[in-house]
Amino acid sequence: MLLASVVAAQVLLLAYQVKRDHDVRLIRYWSAEASMPAARSGSWFFSHLGGLWTGYVDLHNARKENADLRAQVGQLELRNSQLATQAAEAQHLQILLNFHNAHPEAQMLAAQVIGASADTASETIYINRGEDDKVKRNMGVITPDGVVGKIVEVLPNTAEVMLMTDKDMGVGAMFSDSRTHGVVKGTGDPVPMMDYIVNDEKIQPGETIITSGEDRIFPKGLLVGAVGTAKEGNPFQKIQVQPAARLDRLEDVIVLVTQQELAPGKQGDGFRVSPAPPPPTPAPAATDAANSGSTPAANSSNAKPATQGAPVK
Repeated sequence: MLLASVVAAQVLLLAYQVKRDHDVRLIRYWSAEASMPAARSGSWFFSHLGGLWTGYVDLHNARKENADLRAQVGQLELRNSQLATQAAEAQHLQILLNFHNAHPEAQMLAAQVIGASADTASETIYINRGEDDKVKRNMGVITPDGVVGKIVEVLPNTAEVMLMTDKDMGVGAMFSDSRTHGVVKGTGDPVPMMDYIVNDEKIQPGETIITSGEDRIFPKGLLVGAVGTAKEGNPFQKIQVQPAARLDRLEDVIVLVTQQELAPGKQGDGFRVSPAPPPPTPAPAATDAANSGSTPAANSSNAKPATQGAPVK
């Protein structure tokens, strides 16, 4: 042990005395070489540990910022949806206002749809107008697009409206071109039928149907819809009617307080009321006979009987 200690001390003294390049003592070189691996390992460990901590903190902050941004996006989308709904409602109310201003001769009352019947066999809705607003049974309900239905039940602040598609509903109607009268009956389905049209009558798909005023509910000339399909039946044709009003998405409606006929509307003021066709021009023979004071005999084979209105529920 003594010999080993003396040899070690001698080596250390020699290492301290011996110098390498640039006057670097050997013992210092050995010390640096011995401590360098541990220093490198420590430096690598602590540098990566610091990077890991920084990355964790940054990732935590990024997640928090991402959550905040997602919340802001959700709020903006909700706000955008609310603004779009308000814009659509304002546009719809503007249409109602334009329709009211276009027909000042008729007394009408704006109402909002607040509910619908849960009975699958009934096509009815509820509005926020009632006896307090002078609403009565059998008053017509329309929109600027066309006929909706009639009032069937009145409460102090609400009223029940039977849609024209209800199986117990009927609307006195006629074709705007031929003026042939009939009745549009509800079937419980989205597509009502027009009845009491004889098979000899030529019906074209898309032909306009308006109210005839014979039901004592709707004034004459309101738009009901258009012909969808027409087929021969027994004893009358089977005519499907496409309602002009969107009965499946009603929000605001108009209650007709009186049966005052509406004047022809302008473009953008709602549906146009079709005027009656002009009287036929007299034939030359009839004109000459009228000037000469004599009356020609009527050709009974070419005469067409006048169309009579059918009863309406």
